[in-house]
Amino acid sequence: MNELIVIWIFLLIPSIALSIFPFVNQKGRAIALYAAILLLSIFASIVAFNVLLGSDFVFSLQGNSLIGNIDLKVDALSAWFMLIINFGFLTGGFYGLFYMNEYRKQKNNLTLQAVMFILLYTSLLSLCVIQNGFVFLIAWEIMALSAFLSIIFEHEKAETIESGINFLIQSHVSILFLMLGFIWVGIQTGSYSFHAIELYSVQHQGALSLLLFLFFFVGFAIKAGFVPFHTWLPLAHPVAPSHISGLMSGILIKIGIFGILRMLLLIKVDFVVVGSIIIIISVVSGLYGVMLAILQHNLKKLLAYHSIENIGIIGIGIGIGCQGLGSNNVILVSMGFGGALLHTFNHSLFKSLLFYTAGNIYQATHNLDIEKMGGLIKKMPHTAFLFLIAALAISGLPPFNGFISEFMLYSGMFQSVHHASILSLLGIVFTITGLVLIGGLALICFTKAFGVVFLGSPRHNYEHEVKERSLYQLLPLYVLALVIIAIGLFPTIFLVFLAKPVQLFTNLQGMSFSNFDSLNLQAMQGVSKSALLILVIGSVVFGFRYIMTRHKTNKLSDTWGCGYTASSSKLQYTASSFVKSYSQLFQILFLIFKKEKPVKGIFPGTAMMETHPSDLIEKWLIDFPTLKLQSFLDRFRFFQNGNLQFYILYGIVFIIAVIAIPLIYFDIDLFITFLKQL
Repeated sequence: MNELIVIWIFLLIPSIALSIFPFVNQKGRAIALYAAILLLSIFASIVAFNVLLGSDFVFSLQGNSLIGNIDLKVDALSAWFMLIINFGFLTGGFYGLFYMNEYRKQKNNLTLQAVMFILLYTSLLSLCVIQNGFVFLIAWEIMALSAFLSIIFEHEKAETIESGINFLIQSHVSILFLMLGFIWVGIQTGSYSFHAIELYSVQHQGALSLLLFLFFFVGFAIKAGFVPFHTWLPLAHPVAPSHISGLMSGILIKIGIFGILRMLLLIKVDFVVVGSIIIIISVVSGLYGVMLAILQHNLKKLLAYHSIENIGIIGIGIGIGCQGLGSNNVILVSMGFGGALLHTFNHSLFKSLLFYTAGNIYQATHNLDIEKMGGLIKKMPHTAFLFLIAALAISGLPPFNGFISEFMLYSGMFQSVHHASILSLLGIVFTITGLVLIGGLALICFTKAFGVVFLGSPRHNYEHEVKERSLYQLLPLYVLALVIIAIGLFPTIFLVFLAKPVQLFTNLQGMSFSNFDSLNLQAMQGVSKSALLILVIGSVVFGFRYIMTRHKTNKLSDTWGCGYTASSSKLQYTASSFVKSYSQLFQILFLIFKKEKPVKGIFPGTAMMETHPSDLIEKWLIDFPTLKLQSFLDRFRFFQNGNLQFYILYGIVFIIAVIAIPLIYFDIDLFITFLKQL
């Protein structure tokens, strides 16, 4: 194992060098970068698989008197997230190789993007293994800065810079809460190690441990995108390059989930209380995210809000698991944490696939406005097919992977109903209702998205040819689609690797846990087999139809137009009209700006209507306080008047204040003695 770490470090250094050195051409840098990511991920995956199938890997680096020794540990939880990160960066990096060809003229930007890409990858892996709070914060800062610079690739756009700065500020708010938690433990114990957090929580169980957990929870929840800490996410995802958007949604926000799970392993709290808090926040996040996603016109912003929805589903699993820990219910623990961990992987697959298909659409149309799309299935059949698979998976339908993880959550709750108290039963009903509503609303959203984008007739005449992306750019998307289907059809193969991560949580209460076969998953396997049977029958029917009709000539003719022969794409449903009833039903929860010119008169002229949905929480939590602060600071603008004499006066006042304050608050004799010594 130690040799693997050394090799991993020696691979990292030349990979960064190849990304910077000018004697390597742009194509060579890209290939070298991906080769480095490939080799690094192979070695990291070897370590992860050895841990999942064997024992933990522990390594210690010598520190100093301030931070102590730097412990590195790969346990089953770290290994699971390392594998998710590796697979995500391998597929995302390969897609990015060809996606970024459109920007090959921006050589300096591409060089910086390459360096940030590998720094983002290594910082995320490092966060999974670091067991020292001080060093963890340094790696967290590297992750935030590298992600920020990756987001603002198209920095010439004002919207990109604004969204990037928003991300950077909120990332540092996250760091602030994490820093408070680590400093709290450091002051009390004299150590920044994660083991000190566990010892402190054991010694101070109760309100102090709960407060400490909440500090960490808020810090990690900001990065994960739980409501109301989500406001950076719908702004940053749309402006970033699509391969970065896919990695941010599929990988980056999951490090927040990892942090929450890690703290649950370390901090001893009342898990029933913590579980209830997490479930309430998660259900609200899931519902709020999907309800706002339905209203969006920007395709990538729609997908960004669905990231919030799925973080809510993952959080529901974590909350269910915590409830199981508090009540010593092995089924709730296993299905809750198991479903959350599996959905973390599942979401990284179908959400990355959705963002990559959105990137294909953007490069083909130079547009992300759903209202201007339509009929793209004829021009981009592969992208349409891949988008459909991901849309069905994210909606939780069999035989795709989203169904499996959500089924685990449902199964755990339904099996716990028989032994639940009245209060627990109310919580289970609340959670199940939330999950059902999230799934139903997701179906509405992706029916709208797929129908308006790919079906019907084009709503906009493009000046350039709209065509499918290259086979190489589609290849990683098909890999993602195959894994999505494989998990849906053969879930037990993947669940085997979840046994050890879940065992970390069951052991907290001394519960036995051998493997998932003992948890009554026959129903899930039956659904998977039934779905496979349906696919086989469907394939046979369509194959037989193709054989029987392949030699027949197709005849095309106009359909009856009910007496109206003037064809127009404006007769189709728009994205707004598709969800008009929905938006009217829940308009009290949304902030929708309308710009319209209504139809008037017997012979009306032109008419138009535009709707622009906005985030109500963002308005009150971010925009309103920011405007008030700006209004307050504007009152002091006269200080910055451009007059040199005033600026000199400010310096003199500052020097006088530096001398006067000690005279007021300290003993004058001691201060004079101090000046004489100087």
